[in-house]
Amino acid sequence: MSGSHPRLHQSAAPAPNALSSDKDAEMPATEKDLAEDAPWKKIQQNTFTRWCNEHLKCVNKRIGNLQTDLSDGLRLIGLLEVLSQKKMFRKYNQRPTFRQMQLENVSVALEFLEKENIKLVSIGGCERNE
Repeated sequence: MSGSHPRLHQSAAPAPNALSSDKDAEMPATEKDLAEDAPWKKIQQNTFTRWCNEHLKCVNKRIGNLQTDLSDGLRLIGLLEVLSQKKMFRKYNQRPTFRQMQLENVSVALEFLEKENIKLVSIGGCERNE
């Protein structure tokens, strides 16, 4: 026996008969990291949701689902007003029942950020399906 560690001489390649039937094992690491259900994304989403809710307590609002609860613009406007300690520069729809009203609210929030010199990259008021 030599003084070297036995693991240093092992090959990093898997044994030829060690084929995995699991789809995740076949997917390259970068694709797994970018997958919709990647664990780090869930952690980020939960952390951001808790942070938002902590600030939204002041205006008696709450976010349960980031993907749907910000769509009408009301919670986004509430969050911006709490964080900036300022009111929106223009009126918005308090009860947005139509999609157009919801998009208008989001536009009001984005306009507020622009007037406050907060730059956003690759974010717009409506989705483009092409």
